[in-house]
Amino acid sequence: MRQLVSTGWLADRLGARNLVVLDCTVFLKMGPNGYISESGRANWAQGQIPGAGFADLNEDLVDTSSPLRYALPDPRAFADAMQKLGVSNRSRVVLYDDNRSMWAARVWWMLRWIGFDNAAVLDGGLKAWKAVGHPVTTDYVAPAAGSLFVHERPEIIADKSDVLAAIEGGSTCLIDALPPASFNGEVNVYGRPGHIPTATNASAAALIDDETGCYLPLDELRDRFPDDESARVVNYCGGGIAASSTAFVQTLLGFDDVAVYTASLQEWANDADAPMTVDG
Repeated sequence: MRQLVSTGWLADRLGARNLVVLDCTVFLKMGPNGYISESGRANWAQGQIPGAGFADLNEDLVDTSSPLRYALPDPRAFADAMQKLGVSNRSRVVLYDDNRSMWAARVWWMLRWIGFDNAAVLDGGLKAWKAVGHPVTTDYVAPAAGSLFVHERPEIIADKSDVLAAIEGGSTCLIDALPPASFNGEVNVYGRPGHIPTATNASAAALIDDETGCYLPLDELRDRFPDDESARVVNYCGGGIAASSTAFVQTLLGFDDVAVYTASLQEWANDADAPMTVDG
């Protein structure tokens, strides 16, 4: 299955056997003490792609006992949550959101983490779907539960020790997926300004066309990342969401050793011993 599909591709296949469509929307709002994460469930209830369930990254698909936002759950617990949404080993899953595809990319990456490869992100998400006049509905019938195996790929999830090793070793490319103002230390949201030493900046927001909400053409995206597609790449951001989008794009481009530091700066910046810099 393609990893990035168009609205036309999906429209032609709605109702197909084994197709599961999931809305993954989350909205971030700036509060007095940082970002506030708001579930997109109410947005989904007001109008979803026909047949689409709601994949809740604030509650059902995360470890809610962790102090870190969007912390990965146990792999089996994540698979169980996806099963409740109708996902099975033979499913074809299309993921979308209403907020620049980063949330859909996060669920895509998590499915990849448990060994499920038959998923795609809807290019442009709900915005692109509506823009061409495809229908939305408020009628949703919960599917029968699926059955999903777990074949975990731990190497695509990085932790703090992996990032420290990347800084010291020099052979791993660190990619900061936050906007340039955050990377340069002009904006400080996570407690300490700047970025992890040796990282380069590839803002996830800049991978998307502002008008259409779709990813930029692959030849333009290729220029945003290192030349060596065989090198180890670790992506991070604030909470691992934007980093999932850059990792998704790298996978589209053929990079074969890509990971996401899911805890990202919400963990790193709060550890006084973890180095940060505002230098390029």
